[in-house]
Amino acid sequence: MRITVLLIWLMLPVLALAYHYGPGQKQMQLEQVATCLTTAQTQSELGDWAAAVTAYDTALQLLPPELWQQSGQLRLERAKAQMLAKQLPAAHRDLKALVDDLQAATHKETSSQAASQQQRRKLLQDARAALAHSQYYMTWLMRLEGQPRKTWEPEIENARQTLRLLQGQAEQTGDLAAVKSYREDLESTIRLARMDLSDLQGLPLPSQ
Repeated sequence: MRITVLLIWLMLPVLALAYHYGPGQKQMQLEQVATCLTTAQTQSELGDWAAAVTAYDTALQLLPPELWQQSGQLRLERAKAQMLAKQLPAAHRDLKALVDDLQAATHKETSSQAASQQQRRKLLQDARAALAHSQYYMTWLMRLEGQPRKTWEPEIENARQTLRLLQGQAEQTGDLAAVKSYREDLESTIRLARMDLSDLQGLPLPSQ
Protein backbone atom coordinates (compact mmCIF):
# COMPACT_ATOMS: atom_id res chain seq x y z
CA MET A 1 0.00 0.00 0.00
CA ARG A 2 2.78 2.46 0.87
CA ILE A 3 4.52 1.81 -2.44
CA THR A 4 1.29 2.45 -4.35
CA VAL A 5 0.69 5.76 -2.58
CA LEU A 6 4.29 6.77 -3.21
CA LEU A 7 3.99 5.88 -6.88
CA ILE A 8 0.88 8.02 -7.27
CA TRP A 9 2.56 10.93 -5.44
CA LEU A 10 5.61 10.72 -7.67
CA MET A 11 3.70 10.35 -10.92
CA LEU A 12 1.26 13.21 -10.52
CA PRO A 13 3.77 16.01 -11.28
CA VAL A 14 5.23 13.94 -14.10
CA LEU A 15 1.85 13.43 -15.73
CA ALA A 16 0.95 17.08 -15.18
CA LEU A 17 4.09 18.18 -17.00
CA ALA A 18 3.37 15.73 -19.80
CA TYR A 19 -0.05 17.34 -20.25
CA HIS A 20 1.47 20.83 -20.10
CA TYR A 21 4.07 20.18 -22.77
CA GLY A 22 1.71 18.28 -25.00
CA PRO A 23 2.90 16.04 -27.85
CA GLY A 24 6.61 15.86 -28.48
CA GLN A 25 9.89 14.70 -27.07
CA LYS A 26 9.28 16.14 -23.60
CA GLN A 27 6.01 14.29 -23.22
CA MET A 28 7.57 11.05 -24.38
CA GLN A 29 10.35 11.50 -21.83
CA LEU A 30 7.90 12.05 -18.99
CA GLU A 31 5.79 9.09 -20.04
CA GLN A 32 8.95 6.97 -19.90
CA VAL A 33 9.54 8.17 -16.33
CA ALA A 34 6.01 7.10 -15.39
CA THR A 35 6.61 3.70 -16.99
CA CYS A 36 9.84 3.28 -15.03
CA LEU A 37 8.07 4.09 -11.77
CA THR A 38 5.42 1.50 -12.54
CA THR A 39 8.15 -1.04 -13.25
CA ALA A 40 9.92 -0.15 -9.98
CA GLN A 41 6.69 -0.71 -8.08
CA THR A 42 6.02 -4.04 -9.76
CA GLN A 43 9.54 -5.34 -9.18
CA SER A 44 9.46 -4.19 -5.55
CA GLU A 45 6.23 -6.08 -4.95
CA LEU A 46 7.84 -9.17 -6.52
CA GLY A 47 10.91 -8.78 -4.32
CA ASP A 48 13.22 -8.26 -7.30
CA TRP A 49 15.05 -5.34 -5.73
CA ALA A 50 17.91 -5.30 -8.24
CA ALA A 51 15.41 -4.77 -11.07
CA ALA A 52 13.69 -2.06 -9.02
CA VAL A 53 17.04 -0.29 -8.61
CA THR A 54 17.55 -0.39 -12.38
CA ALA A 55 14.09 1.09 -12.96
CA TYR A 56 14.76 3.89 -10.47
CA ASP A 57 18.10 4.59 -12.15
CA THR A 58 16.42 5.00 -15.53
CA ALA A 59 13.67 7.20 -14.08
CA LEU A 60 16.25 9.49 -12.47
CA GLN A 61 18.14 9.82 -15.74
CA LEU A 62 14.95 10.85 -17.54
CA LEU A 63 13.40 13.07 -14.86
CA PRO A 64 13.54 16.81 -15.65
CA PRO A 65 15.84 18.68 -13.23
CA GLU A 66 13.07 21.09 -12.20
CA LEU A 67 11.29 18.24 -10.41
CA TRP A 68 13.73 18.42 -7.48
CA GLN A 69 11.30 17.02 -4.95
CA GLN A 70 10.53 13.96 -7.03
CA SER A 71 14.22 13.51 -7.82
CA GLY A 72 15.13 13.50 -4.13
CA GLN A 73 12.34 11.07 -3.28
CA LEU A 74 13.41 8.78 -6.11
CA ARG A 75 17.01 8.83 -4.90
CA LEU A 76 15.80 7.86 -1.44
CA GLU A 77 13.61 5.02 -2.71
CA ARG A 78 16.44 3.79 -4.92
CA ALA A 79 18.79 3.70 -1.94
CA LYS A 80 16.26 1.69 0.07
CA ALA A 81 15.94 -0.74 -2.83
CA GLN A 82 19.74 -0.93 -3.05
CA MET A 83 19.96 -2.02 0.57
CA LEU A 84 17.41 -4.76 -0.05
CA ALA A 85 19.28 -5.76 -3.22
CA LYS A 86 22.46 -6.29 -1.16
CA GLN A 87 24.05 -3.16 -2.62
CA LEU A 88 24.76 -1.64 0.78
CA PRO A 89 27.97 0.29 -0.09
CA ALA A 90 26.23 1.99 -3.02
CA ALA A 91 23.18 2.80 -0.90
CA HIS A 92 25.39 4.15 1.87
CA ARG A 93 27.27 6.39 -0.56
CA ASP A 94 24.12 7.63 -2.30
CA LEU A 95 22.35 8.41 0.97
CA LYS A 96 25.31 10.46 2.19
CA ALA A 97 25.23 12.47 -1.04
CA LEU A 98 21.46 12.92 -0.82
CA VAL A 99 21.59 14.17 2.77
CA ASP A 100 24.39 16.60 1.87
CA ASP A 101 22.43 17.92 -1.12
CA LEU A 102 19.24 18.37 0.89
CA GLN A 103 21.06 20.11 3.73
CA ALA A 104 22.69 22.53 1.30
CA ALA A 105 19.38 23.24 -0.44
CA THR A 106 17.57 23.79 2.87
CA HIS A 107 20.11 26.40 3.95
CA LYS A 108 19.52 28.35 0.73
CA GLU A 109 15.74 28.53 1.06
CA THR A 110 13.99 31.76 1.96
CA SER A 111 10.99 32.33 4.21
CA SER A 112 8.82 32.81 1.11
CA GLN A 113 9.32 29.15 0.23
CA ALA A 114 7.43 27.74 3.21
CA ALA A 115 5.77 24.87 1.32
CA SER A 116 9.02 23.93 -0.35
CA GLN A 117 10.83 24.08 3.00
CA GLN A 118 8.37 21.72 4.63
CA GLN A 119 8.63 19.19 1.82
CA ARG A 120 12.39 19.30 1.68
CA ARG A 121 12.78 19.02 5.46
CA LYS A 122 10.47 15.99 5.54
CA LEU A 123 12.54 14.42 2.79
CA LEU A 124 15.73 15.29 4.66
CA GLN A 125 14.35 13.65 7.80
CA ASP A 126 13.54 10.46 5.89
CA ALA A 127 16.94 10.47 4.17
CA ARG A 128 18.73 10.90 7.50
CA ALA A 129 16.84 7.96 8.97
CA ALA A 130 17.73 5.77 5.98
CA LEU A 131 21.37 6.87 6.20
CA ALA A 132 21.48 5.98 9.90
CA HIS A 133 20.16 2.51 9.07
CA SER A 134 22.79 2.05 6.36
CA GLN A 135 25.49 3.13 8.83
CA TYR A 136 24.20 0.57 11.31
CA TYR A 137 24.41 -2.22 8.73
CA MET A 138 27.83 -1.04 7.52
CA THR A 139 29.13 -1.10 11.09
CA TRP A 140 27.81 -4.63 11.58
CA LEU A 141 29.59 -5.84 8.43
CA MET A 142 32.84 -4.00 9.19
CA ARG A 143 32.96 -5.53 12.64
CA LEU A 144 32.39 -9.01 11.24
CA GLU A 145 35.22 -8.37 8.77
CA GLY A 146 37.50 -7.65 11.71
CA GLN A 147 38.11 -4.00 10.87
CA PRO A 148 39.54 -1.91 13.73
CA ARG A 149 37.40 0.23 16.00
CA LYS A 150 38.80 3.45 14.53
CA THR A 151 37.30 2.42 11.18
CA TRP A 152 33.80 1.37 12.23
CA GLU A 153 33.21 3.54 15.27
CA PRO A 154 32.66 6.82 13.33
CA GLU A 155 29.88 5.14 11.35
CA ILE A 156 27.93 3.91 14.36
CA GLU A 157 28.53 7.17 16.21
CA ASN A 158 27.13 9.17 13.29
CA ALA A 159 24.11 6.86 13.23
CA ARG A 160 23.62 7.35 16.97
CA GLN A 161 23.78 11.14 16.69
CA THR A 162 21.39 11.19 13.74
CA LEU A 163 18.84 8.99 15.49
CA ARG A 164 19.04 11.11 18.62
CA LEU A 165 18.41 14.21 16.49
CA LEU A 166 15.44 12.58 14.77
CA GLN A 167 14.03 11.42 18.09
CA GLY A 168 14.24 14.95 19.43
CA GLN A 169 12.48 16.34 16.37
CA ALA A 170 9.73 13.74 16.69
CA GLU A 171 9.27 14.65 20.36
CA GLN A 172 8.84 18.29 19.40
CA THR A 173 6.10 17.45 16.90
CA GLY A 174 4.39 14.96 19.21
CA ASP A 175 4.85 12.02 16.86
CA LEU A 176 4.90 9.30 19.52
CA ALA A 177 5.18 6.41 17.05
CA ALA A 178 8.26 7.96 15.48
CA VAL A 179 9.74 8.67 18.93
CA LYS A 180 9.37 5.00 19.84
CA SER A 181 10.86 3.82 16.56
CA TYR A 182 13.86 6.15 16.73
CA ARG A 183 14.46 5.27 20.39
CA GLU A 184 14.51 1.56 19.59
CA ASP A 185 16.90 2.14 16.68
CA LEU A 186 19.09 4.31 18.91
CA GLU A 187 19.27 1.58 21.54
CA SER A 188 20.26 -0.90 18.82
CA THR A 189 23.19 1.29 17.72
CA ILE A 190 24.41 1.54 21.31
CA ARG A 191 24.21 -2.23 21.76
CA LEU A 192 26.08 -2.82 18.52
CA ALA A 193 28.91 -0.50 19.55
CA ARG A 194 29.27 -2.18 22.95
CA MET A 195 28.82 -5.79 21.90
CA ASP A 196 31.77 -8.18 22.04
CA LEU A 197 32.82 -9.46 18.64
CA SER A 198 32.32 -13.07 19.75
CA ASP A 199 28.70 -12.30 20.65
CA LEU A 200 28.16 -10.45 17.37
CA GLN A 201 29.48 -13.38 15.35
CA GLY A 202 26.87 -15.63 16.91
CA LEU A 203 23.97 -13.48 15.74
CA PRO A 204 22.22 -13.61 12.33
CA LEU A 205 22.77 -10.64 10.06
CA PRO A 206 20.05 -8.01 10.58
CA SER A 207 17.42 -7.59 7.92
CA GLN A 208 17.95 -4.49 5.83
